[in-house]
Order: sequence, then C-alpha cells, then structure tokens
Amino acid sequence: MEIASKYDPSQCEEKWYSYWMEKGFFKSKPDDREPYTIVIPPPNVTGVLHMGHMLNNTIQDILIRRARMLGKNACWVPGTDHASIATEAKVVNKLREQGIAKTSLTRDEFLKHAWEWTDKHGGIILEQLKKLGASCDWDRTCFTMDETRSKAVIEAFVDLYRKGYIYRGVRMVNWDPKALTAVSDEEVNYKELDSKLYYIRYKVDGTADEYVTIATTRPETILGDTAVCVNPADERFKHLVGKRVLVPLINRSIPVIADEYVDMEFGTGCLKITPSHDVNDYEIGLRHNLESINILNDDGTLSEAAQIYVGRDRFEVRDEIEGALKEAGNLVKVENYKNKVGFSERTDVVIEPRLSTQWFLRMGELAKPALDAVLNDEVRFHPAKFKNLYRHWMENVKDWCISRQLWWGHRIPVYYLADGSFVVAATEEEALALAKEKTGNQALTMADLRQDEDVLDTWASSWLWPISVFDGFGPDKKDIDYYYPTSDLVTAPDIIFFWVARMIMAGYYFKGKKPFSNVYYTGTVRDKIGRKMSKSLGNSPDPLDLIAIYGADGVRVGMLLCSPAGGDLRFDESLPEQGRNFANKIWNAFRLVKGWQVSETAEQPESARLAIEWFDNRLQKELAAIDDMFSKYRVSDALMAVYNLFWDEFSSWYLELVKPAFGQPADAKTYEATISFFDQMMRLIHPFMPFITEEIWQQLSPRKDGESIMVSMMPEIHGYDEALLQDFELVKEAVQNIRTVRKNHNIAMKEAIELKVMAGEDGYVERFNAVVSKLTNLSSVTAVTEKPGSAAGFMVKSSEFFVPLASTIDPQEELAKLKAELQYAEGFLASVMKKLGNERFVASAPANVVALEQQKKADAEAKIAVLKDRIAELQ
Repeated sequence: MEIASKYDPSQCEEKWYSYWMEKGFFKSKPDDREPYTIVIPPPNVTGVLHMGHMLNNTIQDILIRRARMLGKNACWVPGTDHASIATEAKVVNKLREQGIAKTSLTRDEFLKHAWEWTDKHGGIILEQLKKLGASCDWDRTCFTMDETRSKAVIEAFVDLYRKGYIYRGVRMVNWDPKALTAVSDEEVNYKELDSKLYYIRYKVDGTADEYVTIATTRPETILGDTAVCVNPADERFKHLVGKRVLVPLINRSIPVIADEYVDMEFGTGCLKITPSHDVNDYEIGLRHNLESINILNDDGTLSEAAQIYVGRDRFEVRDEIEGALKEAGNLVKVENYKNKVGFSERTDVVIEPRLSTQWFLRMGELAKPALDAVLNDEVRFHPAKFKNLYRHWMENVKDWCISRQLWWGHRIPVYYLADGSFVVAATEEEALALAKEKTGNQALTMADLRQDEDVLDTWASSWLWPISVFDGFGPDKKDIDYYYPTSDLVTAPDIIFFWVARMIMAGYYFKGKKPFSNVYYTGTVRDKIGRKMSKSLGNSPDPLDLIAIYGADGVRVGMLLCSPAGGDLRFDESLPEQGRNFANKIWNAFRLVKGWQVSETAEQPESARLAIEWFDNRLQKELAAIDDMFSKYRVSDALMAVYNLFWDEFSSWYLELVKPAFGQPADAKTYEATISFFDQMMRLIHPFMPFITEEIWQQLSPRKDGESIMVSMMPEIHGYDEALLQDFELVKEAVQNIRTVRKNHNIAMKEAIELKVMAGEDGYVERFNAVVSKLTNLSSVTAVTEKPGSAAGFMVKSSEFFVPLASTIDPQEELAKLKAELQYAEGFLASVMKKLGNERFVASAPANVVALEQQKKADAEAKIAVLKDRIAELQ
C-alpha cells in the first residue's frame, strides 16, 4: 500500500468514524466484564458546540476509549437537556418574529411550536460531537423530556411529596422579569455596579415639620413600604417607635417599628421595610405582622398597587422618581455608591426579590449523606480543592425552589379541586381516583380537576440523570443494576451546586448509593489574554472551523496540552497547530519506517540491539507513569508524557539509532521490533488522537489483532530496568557533547572521529559504545589514563571524554570554557543545596525526590572537583 506523503485529516476522520459506527464498536450491553460508565453532562437541546463542550467531551472520550482498551465494558451515554428557560425564550423570540405573541396561544399550541423547534435543532450538538470523535453509545441517546426521563421526573416528585420533602408555600424568591419565572439562588450572578444611594425623608404623621430619613438604592420600592424600622436600643429614635410616618409621594401612613436587625451605624439608622421586595424586609414583616404590597408586575413594570407610575418599567421609574422626590421636598441628597446586584444567569437581567407561591424541596436531610460522601472520599473530586467549596454550600444549603412559571418543561403533577385543595399523582387517572377518595364524590371527572400551570426547574430532571438514563425508575433493572453507580463524571465547577451536589443527593435518596465514583472538574476556556470566551466578546472560535483547519486530533491535543484538572485553559490557535504538528510528526515517522527495505538475511547491528533493549524499557517506564497519571486524573500530564515519549525518545533517539544506512536494508529483527513499538505507541496515543492512530494501525497489518485499534488492548506493563535507563541518559549526554564538539570545531558528520575516555566512578558506560559510535560517527573509542594533547574535552558526571583534534587548541580558550562550565556547576550545586537546606521540603517531599536531590548534589560536587583539577593544570 502506498502511503500518502502528507497526513490529511479530512480523508481519514469521516471514513473511520463511519467504520466505527457500522461495526458497533461504541455500543455496550451488560455482560460479565467490569463496567466503566460515563453519563454526558447533557448540553442544551437547542445549543451548538462551543469551546467548553470541546474540552469537556475530549476528556470524556479519552477516558472512555482508554477504559475500552483496558478490557472494560465501556458505556458513554449521550443526551440533551430540555433547558426550560433558554429554550422557551428562543421559541418566544421565534414566534415574535412571526408576529405571534405567546399570550395569544394556548399551552398546547405553544408546546407544539416548542417541540417543532426541538425536533429541528435538538440533534445538532450531538452530530457536532461526532466530528470530534466522541465514542458515545448513540443507541442510548436520551432527552430529559423523552418518555422514560419524564416518567422518572414525575415519579420522583410524587415520591418526595408523599414523604414530606416537597411543600408549597409563599416565599421570597428571585424573580426574572424577562423570563417571567422564579429562579433559584444558584442561578443568580452578582455583579458590582456603580449605583446611587438616595437619602429620602418621611414626614412623621401628625407633626408640622418632623421627619425621619432613610437611605435606599431602589427608590421606586418606597411605593411598597409598609413600615420604617429602627433599632430598639437607638436613643435617637426611641420616641418615634409606635408613631406613624407618611410614604413620600403617595402619603400612605405606615408604622415606625423597632427590631434588632437594624444596624445603628449603617446609613441613617432608619430602615424602610418593603416586605414584598426584599428578603430581609420579608423576615421583619413576618415578625411584626406587616402588610405586604407587591408593586411590580411579572415583567418588572409597576402594578396598580404602586398607585403611581403604573405600567412603567422599574428602571424608568427609578430615574423619574428622583426628580419627583426632589420637587416634593423629600429628597435629602444622592451619593455615588458601589453595590452588588443580582442578575439572572439565564437572561442577564436584574433579579427582583419577590413574594411568590412556589413549590419547594426540603434539602437539609437530603444533603447530609451527600456531604459525607464527598468529605470521606466515597465520591472523589479532582482536584480535591473543590471539596471545600462543596462543603461550604452543603452546610448552608437552602430549600430548593423547584417550580418555574413556564410552559416548556415537566408540568408539576399537582391537581387542584374547586375548593383549592389538591392531590399529587403521576397520572391523570391516579389523580382522579385520589380526588374521589379525598372528597367522597364518585361523580368527579377530570373536568373538575385543574393541573398546576407551572413546570419543574430543569435541574429537577438532570439531577436524576445517572439513574434515569438507565431507566432506574422502570421495572427492568438489568441496566441500572449493571451500570450504576457510574464511574466518572466530567463537568465544570460552575455547576457543582446546580448539578453535581444534587445528583449525589438523588443517588443516595433514590438508590441508596453514590451516582459516580469520581468527579473531574475542567477549567474554563479563556482567550489568550484571560477573558472567558463568549459570543458577545467575539473571542470564541467555532470548534468546527478549528477541526476543518487542524483536524479533530490536532484540536483534541491542543485543548489538552495545557489544561490541568480545575485549571483554566488560555486558548489560542497555536495550541491546535501544535496538535496538528504532532500528528504530522507521527505520520512522518510512520512513513520513514514503512519506507525501509527489509532483509531477512542482514545481520542486526549491535547499536540496533541496544536501542531496542533501551526503548523497550523506556516504553515500559512510561506506560507505568501514564497509568499512574490516569489513576490521579492528570489527563493533561498523561498527554504530555505520551507527546514527549513519541517526539523525543522514539523519533529523535530510537529511530535515529535503528534506521539503516542510506541505500541499505533494515534487518528483519530490528524492523519487527520497530513495528511492534509503533503498534504499542499507537495504542497508547489512541485515546488522545483516535483518527490518525486508526489510520496508521490499519496499515501496520499483519502485525495486529482485531478489526480496529479502538477495541484492541492497551500495551501490557511488564516492569523495566531503571539502571539501564539511567545509563542511557549518560549516553545521551555524551552524544550531545560530541555533537557540540563537532559543531564548535567545524567537523562534518561524514568525517569519522576518535573518542578517548578517562573513566571516573560513573558517567561512562562501555557497553553502549556502539550506540555512541552510530550516532556520532566514531572511528574508535579508547580508554586513557590521562588527557591527550590537542583535544576538545567534556565531562559526563565524573568521567572525562576527549576528541583529538588536528590543530592545536588555544589553552586560554580551553581555560575560559572550563571556568564557564565550573561557574555553571557551582550555580547548579547552590540551587540544590538551597532546596536540601529547606527543612519543610526535606520533611514533606517523597523520599525518592529527596534522594534524587542528594544524588544531584553528589554528582555536582564530583564534577566541580574534576573541573578544578583541570583548571589548575592549565593555569
């Protein structure tokens, strides 16, 4: 087979992905193997692939492909999330463009449009993941609103309600005036803004000219005030407690009350109380039985209850009311003020605290086993630093507002009767039966029941994801019993509360066990100057464009080269370019080896035999190291180890040593070993770069087993000879020094040279003479007991090496080189001594690390001693 001169990803990627799909290599069914399971963090159904998805799914694919090659039954479940708020907003916008208002439609009519939108856009992101090489079991694709997942959500609600975890109540919630729904505390982002602080005076009712002054950043909310509050210990205002004041502009009379919540040192010491529009005011209102006046409509405009500015936007009113207060004589002053303001994560509009009747899930009892599981490492976080963040949230967890005022989503399974009472049931039939039982009226029909208009928070479906994707609420337990708990979860730390914590709670509550064993937190993908990538900044490249330019393998490598767990990735296009260059390096090495003529009768050179022995041990050492890195979820480090092994050790050293002389064939023994190494290297690289490794592996025939590299086994780890590897490092150092001598003295490689060695206690490994000779073109290697005249010298540890030269060496030039070498060696020794002098380092570092530093110290001291002797001879 003729091998193309250049690797062309576009010719390979679709070909091999189609092959894998046709052969069913991604599919998984329960069997007697150890399962390895990942459930995808379901992207929004209407979303498209972005850089964060690329990073997250590359890591998942690496883990799943590696597990498959370790002989495990690997199952990666894909799927999408219905994303209530985001999807409904897109459908509403689409309808608006067509001149249709949501309010003009019935619920069923709107949902028809929503399903049409979902059917049209829902599969886009999953198809894009295939371009990346994602080896998901596509037959298992799930959607949070498909029949199985929806049934699980409803059954979970009913179960939790009946056991007292779910309740309905009027509470202060975060209201999104754009999405027209409540959102949870975790869906609010706080931003520091340049605001204004308005000092407003309220006239004391029944007096001629007595006033109290309050300070607020939201002057429009004075229209909903129902009290002014002071601290009971504040002597300045004691005489006012029990009296009444008039709300400016509308002259509503409200009481002055006393509560220890008020900070006497903050602001004016007087606090306006608006129970319907502030969390703390609401609590004070409950303690003092205050009236609650809601002055805002759902969309953030002022309601009839405000009396003035009715129908006007809250921020327009804020601007106008300043002038009105000034004109009325109630505005004392306005100051510039920095404060933190809550914004909806979904729509990026300012949140309004608002009293609302909502459904809540009690979290305290559910949180305890989920907290313990992470603190005792039953569920491990990588990196572990996120345990503290998790602990803080779980120890301060609040009840979860699970209802949303939307139509797209899982409709709450609560059915109201005419008298306002209700029943909770998974189906209409069950609801009707419960209603008849509750009322004693057997004549009731579904027409007498009204289902709750709200839907459940999107996270109320995705928190069940590791269970529901295996139909854990259904009658067939084969899949859930085999695949659950799942193995690894790969996600972003910004949803540690939204999703990770809640999945752990659901796992222990519904299944009595953890949902996964490990959570790998990716970092945030940022641009090269540190900004988070976003469409609005225009700093995020299209992932599919990158794949078209650099190939999927190149992009995968680029995403991971500098992306440690939990660490942000600063991305620029030099990274996938480096990945593409690595693919080209692999391809060129493959072409080199496959281009050799092979002789069955040619004798194997000693240099090749030694090279094979060395690289076999070098490969084994790296296999063990990479295995350890994966066990610690250091995926980026594992890639770098593979990268360096192929680029530096295999290509730069091994292939240089074994390639036959120009015009000569390779001996069969060396060729077989080289092909075997190439095969093992391809299997080691495959999880990171699936396409090029498959292309090459298929062409290594017949030295392979199976139909695809992705279902072959990882190379076995047999152990290695560390002493041999250390010896070879000395050989490399000698080779590099000889090449430097050639360069400095303009000695061409085609000119054979002598090497004379004055062996010390270390630094000279005679059995590798053939390797040194092959790589540096030596005519001979001779042992000597003293320095020969007119020779360029260097040291490796305590051994001295000399290359005799035809012309006389300038003693002063040689002396200068030796002094420079001595200065470097002394500086190196000083840095080692500083580290060994650090008691904290010596006490806490692993014993082998400390031993390595001590060995460096001994080597440096020996080298310094020899250099000083040489300098003394020349002076």
